[in-house]
Amino acid sequence: MKNIRNFCIIAHIDHGKSTLADRLLEKTKTLSEREFHDQVLDNMDLEKERGITIKSHAIQMEYLHEGTLYILNLIDTPGHVDFSYEVSRSIAACEGALLVIDATQGIQAQTISNLYMALEHDLEIIPVLNKMDMANAMPEEVKDQIVDLTGCRREDIIEASAKTGMGVDEILKRIVTKIPPPSGSPEAPLQALIFDSVFNPFRGIIAYFKIVNGSIRTGDHVKFFSTGREYDADEVGVLKLKLQPRQFLGTGDVGYIISGIKESSEVRVGDTITHVDNPCSEAISGFEEVKPMVFAGIYPVDADDYEDLKSSIEKLQLNDAALSFVPESSAALGFGFRCGFLGLLHMEIIQERLDREFDMDVITTVPNVSYRVYTKKGEEMEVHNPSGLPPVTMIDRIEEPYIIAQVITHVDYVGSIMKLCIDKRGTLRNQVYLTRDRVEITFEMPLAEIVFDFYDKLKSISKGYASFDYYYTAFKEADLVRLDILLNGEMVDALSTLIHRSHAYDFGRKMCVKLKELIPRQQFEIAIQAAIGAKIIARETVKAVRKDVTAKCYGGDITRKRKLLEKQKKGKKRMRQVGNVQVPQQAFLAVLKLE
Repeated sequence: MKNIRNFCIIAHIDHGKSTLADRLLEKTKTLSEREFHDQVLDNMDLEKERGITIKSHAIQMEYLHEGTLYILNLIDTPGHVDFSYEVSRSIAACEGALLVIDATQGIQAQTISNLYMALEHDLEIIPVLNKMDMANAMPEEVKDQIVDLTGCRREDIIEASAKTGMGVDEILKRIVTKIPPPSGSPEAPLQALIFDSVFNPFRGIIAYFKIVNGSIRTGDHVKFFSTGREYDADEVGVLKLKLQPRQFLGTGDVGYIISGIKESSEVRVGDTITHVDNPCSEAISGFEEVKPMVFAGIYPVDADDYEDLKSSIEKLQLNDAALSFVPESSAALGFGFRCGFLGLLHMEIIQERLDREFDMDVITTVPNVSYRVYTKKGEEMEVHNPSGLPPVTMIDRIEEPYIIAQVITHVDYVGSIMKLCIDKRGTLRNQVYLTRDRVEITFEMPLAEIVFDFYDKLKSISKGYASFDYYYTAFKEADLVRLDILLNGEMVDALSTLIHRSHAYDFGRKMCVKLKELIPRQQFEIAIQAAIGAKIIARETVKAVRKDVTAKCYGGDITRKRKLLEKQKKGKKRMRQVGNVQVPQQAFLAVLKLE
């Protein structure tokens, strides 16, 4: 046990985590040359295409230092703010962390939030200054930032380049000498923390765990603490690039268990595994439940696919514990699920994965956040969906969630970023100059305002330099209204939004214009209206496709033409009463892209 080291890599997006993991695997000869390729741990097509890490990946390496063989368990983590839950789970399974910082960009917002998370769990931090081979590296300035942030000595910072392999030997030595071995008792009853799980169609659910106390052997009779269900450990083993079975795993080991579980509801990330004969007295604490930030409805395009969609989302939830869902129904879209996500990128990735991994065609409604509604009778209710709002006459007040947003940027962009935040109903809380040309701005703003396009706008205003992180604070009262979209007087509940009164008129008008472009013309006229309660605030009309009924009348009396036109008009009117309007999928997505 004293030769085991469990560590993770934390960094901002694009600071070279995955490349550094490649170098560590190369140096420890974990992979043969044939198995090796760039970003070897990012095994999802989506991760390779976008160049981002979406999932934490665990892998075991062996390293010989001064004649002793050490076992290093590396958990590579994502850097994007939407996947911070993955990071928190990895941190719970480690004793140390490599803090990787880009020498060309310096410390970014997400690095700071992940670092604080690691410090709360008392991890040993090893600072690494990456991309030292770049011509525009600023080692001295960035070292000052690291010393200010972590309080370490300047000589403790390892200069490295994941691309060229510089400094990797020093990192491995430091992991062995600085990071403490796992603390735990091999004699105590088994306590193992599940930090991830995947679904395998042939073998059932494979749970990844870290043993905190005790040990486990193949064939042991084990139970899961939160569900109380009992299983036989058909196979346990360690995580190399592929799963490698072992007869025995001891305290401090990171591994996997296969016990033929088919139901996804039986495995919960953060649960504790223990023996049936000699159980531990309590579950492992310190593992927090995820708080979804953004809610959206996901519906199957074909109503018959509802059950398939349900099992697909359940399997996806195993692999991505930050996803939460409950069934709901909509008048326009039928049966589906209201899903909770950590952010818009998370939502986009889930949609992509449903399409690629499970071949599901889905419609996603407008994303929104959850609100608290207080009625005049004094009741409190939580509303995730605008159609769940009680009538206006019953509402006393609505409260919406607020966040504290931290933006770290170059001094040149401060003005335009402040304007963006103030337009989004933000209030400036603090402004701190980290160095001569880097500033940290802290805002308080409603979560609903960052759901749509805040991150994209921030990146384009700052030419990609600003970094952004946020954490949730509290609910506050707000002047919100429900904006409904009506087609020929019928409400389309999937397009309803809860919005601040000051933005409602503008947004309603843009929605109507956008829908006019997207809804195909019919044989009858379609009125597209935006309404707040009974008050119509905007209207556009999709003109009818008309046949030229007067073509056969050449010359003659005008009343002949008028008679034909009147007849056509009556037909159109009757058609409008019985005709229904199909809203194309693009219309639901276009709402997200509204400026």
